[in-house]
Amino acid sequence: MKQKHRYAFVALVVLCLISTLLTGCGSTTLIRSVPSGAKVYMNGEPVGVTPYEHYDTKIINSRTNFKLVMDGYKDLDFTLTRNEDLNVGALIGSCFFFPVPLLWIMDYKPIHTYEMTSLTTNRLVPAGSKAPGESKGLDESKFEQLIELKKLLDTNVLTQEEFNIEKKKILAE
Repeated sequence: MKQKHRYAFVALVVLCLISTLLTGCGSTTLIRSVPSGAKVYMNGEPVGVTPYEHYDTKIINSRTNFKLVMDGYKDLDFTLTRNEDLNVGALIGSCFFFPVPLLWIMDYKPIHTYEMTSLTTNRLVPAGSKAPGESKGLDESKFEQLIELKKLLDTNVLTQEEFNIEKKKILAE
């Protein structure tokens, strides 16, 4: 009977050690995009949409290529490298099973957020004119001048009447 208990105890200890070792091998990160809903491609293959939870058991310094794709936005390519966060479980495991857990000692950061760049530019167009590209729109220097002018209006440095006069001058240039 004692022999049976000894085997059961040894089996339980081995099972606990193996499960501890294996749980320390995986790393998870959440990939988010602004705006959300971008298609996620991993190494050229579609894997989901943002927010997307990525999990793998790759070793330290492994790289995985991603691409975020969304209509109306520029495609965003990036690479995740498994060297961003210390895995304490693997570090402790390396004390017992040196050096195998050291291969998984680093994890991904828990969250990666990427801002998508719109393909359309948000430029002001004077009333009555066509969209940029169809006719002469507002150039960058005029746009910046109007922004500064609006700040002066909002902080009560200019009155509404003064603002309107200066705005007409800028737009007439």
